Amino acid sequence: MSCFVSVRRGAANRSIRHAVTCMLALMATGAHAQVASEEDELSLVFGDKSTISIATGSQQPLRRAPAVATVITAEDIAAMGATDLDEVLETVPGIHVSRNVQGYNPLYVFRGIYSEFNAQTLMLQNGVPMTMMFIGNRGNAWAGLPLENVARIEVIRGPGSALYGADAYSGVINIITKSAADVSGTEFGVRAGSFRTADAWGLHGGKVGPFDVAGYVRVGSTEGFTGRVDADAQTLNDTAASTHVSHAPGSVNLGHGAVDGSIDLAYDKIRLRAGYRLRDRIGLGGGAASALDPVGRGKTERYNADLSWNDIELSANWKLGLTASYFEYITTYPQPLQVYPPGAVILGPSPVLFPDGMLGAPNTWERQQRISAVASYSGWSGHRMRFGVGQDDLNMYRTQEFKNFAFGPSGLELTNMAEVPVADSFLAPRRRIVRYVYAQDEWNFARDWALTAGVRHDRYSDFGGTTNPRAALVWDASLDLTAKVLYGRAFRAPAFTEQYSVNNPVLRGNPDLKPEIISTMEAAFSWQAASDTQLQLNLFRYDMKDIIRTAGAPATWSNTGAQRGRGLELEATHDLRGNVRLVGNYAYQRSTDDASGKDAGYAPHHHLFARADWGFASGLLFSGQVNHVADRERPPGDVRPKVPDYTTVDLTVRTRRGKSGWDVAASVRNLFNAEAREPSLYSPGNPNPVLIPNDLPLAGRSVYLQLTYRL
Repeated sequence: MSCFVSVRRGAANRSIRHAVTCMLALMATGAHAQVASEEDELSLVFGDKSTISIATGSQQPLRRAPAVATVITAEDIAAMGATDLDEVLETVPGIHVSRNVQGYNPLYVFRGIYSEFNAQTLMLQNGVPMTMMFIGNRGNAWAGLPLENVARIEVIRGPGSALYGADAYSGVINIITKSAADVSGTEFGVRAGSFRTADAWGLHGGKVGPFDVAGYVRVGSTEGFTGRVDADAQTLNDTAASTHVSHAPGSVNLGHGAVDGSIDLAYDKIRLRAGYRLRDRIGLGGGAASALDPVGRGKTERYNADLSWNDIELSANWKLGLTASYFEYITTYPQPLQVYPPGAVILGPSPVLFPDGMLGAPNTWERQQRISAVASYSGWSGHRMRFGVGQDDLNMYRTQEFKNFAFGPSGLELTNMAEVPVADSFLAPRRRIVRYVYAQDEWNFARDWALTAGVRHDRYSDFGGTTNPRAALVWDASLDLTAKVLYGRAFRAPAFTEQYSVNNPVLRGNPDLKPEIISTMEAAFSWQAASDTQLQLNLFRYDMKDIIRTAGAPATWSNTGAQRGRGLELEATHDLRGNVRLVGNYAYQRSTDDASGKDAGYAPHHHLFARADWGFASGLLFSGQVNHVADRERPPGDVRPKVPDYTTVDLTVRTRRGKSGWDVAASVRNLFNAEAREPSLYSPGNPNPVLIPNDLPLAGRSVYLQLTYRL
């Protein structure tokens, strides 16, 4: 434990040297420890975390996977009392969940790589991207992802474009939903808690004739917490125009309703999955333009389906897998956004008064169709080869905008609230075709040595091609020690709004944008120190170039930025007497903006997490966890003091009655009601670069009670 403390408090170079020294010293004391049979017993409580699929596209042992990866099982999720994906990802070393002011959408910040919309993180559901082409992230009205139907979550920290293409840049998150085998029966559940939160769901898994069938449905709603914002963008307008119409001081707006449903059908090697996700009455968080909006409401609908046929035997050495997927994403604002409140005066060449507020509703419809084929070859001794081809048809087929303002020859003008012609709207419909090919070889060239090498080329219809390689050398140094050295290159594709945004006098799209590029080097050590203790150390260094940022006047999206980063992640797991598990991780990162030579800002330099799970013979499981976020600098040019550190404590108690009967769970999050905030954006091209000076408040203490019944 002294290794954790000294790493956390040391300076950058001393941190890395000391972590390596600690790890090697510990290895020297027990190089031949054996794994005990308690693993089987513990896997019943915490799930099977020994394998992963997203590292190479096929299932393999986590310890030997050519990636720095983490697996979270359904049992882990239940133990920590998590009800939303964000709560789980905050526990993964090297990831911090920050917030965007618009709707409080989550920003999954990997290793200090921060951006306003978090387009550098790729999220998959059952291996299929969930990316919205308009902004390049998971959507600007996210409103949470529930976990009742999640079997496991696999996370890769570091580049993944050699296998997954665009946006597998800082990391990849794959959410694997439950199959018939995972559910195996029928489950009903209800949950209620703080902020008038209520959820109800049902799960069923079993056989219907020759088919394996799993189904899931869930409905829920919440009013969201009411964190206080003392001043916002309209406060600045009020000062300049001598008005008093800002809703600040006031609370963020985070309520929403939710419906989720899915079905999973499997027959032999063929599998069909389909789902629907509705988020309605979505509050706008801190407002679309960082001005509090108690009125505007968003709505999103997602339709998804994927059909796969795997392990088709072509010959003794060749197998084929085929996949087709469909994804439709609709974002509308039935209650238009209140960009600025009633009575707002926007100064310019001619000041403009908005008696009913400055209103807008930018609606988008997207349709994505993907097909791919993957062939594997095992006829070359010591090699396992994989070849893939595919095409993605990414079509934002409709846009629509309602607003009560326009930009004329003299500047901003007040108009009647109405739908505007597409030619005068924020963005016209756009379509992108992507064709790709990749190859990968896993070569066991000597006993205990494996080299994985791969490369992928993507050809885009709008900005051309990009080629991204990877290589990973894995060495099983002993029965209980594995070492890895990894290199990867990845890219982030420009979003449609960055390329084609129009009719905006202060921010323009740039059709000549190139993709962002990152190159990463990693070293990882995994050591089974004893039958009940496992340690892992990961070191990384990355270089980013052609970062897409705004530049010039009026501001235009351009490839202007570069950033360098380095850091480490240290993980430890210790099991006591087969019924107590201690888990901890510490992450350190330092990221530097090349242009200024200063810290890139926003992300924590130090992030410490610890959890203890204690199971009792009666079937009761007690879990407690601590999350400490520290040392967040401001970006270059932002003169505000550092973002304050915070520490939260969560407790969960639940029963584990087996496969039938009632189970009860109770959770308290942020037990001591710590004041926690995430940094608000600094916009250097804006005349007022800091729109919410006191940052974005997070939820205080909250309590939840859950009942589930299994047949």
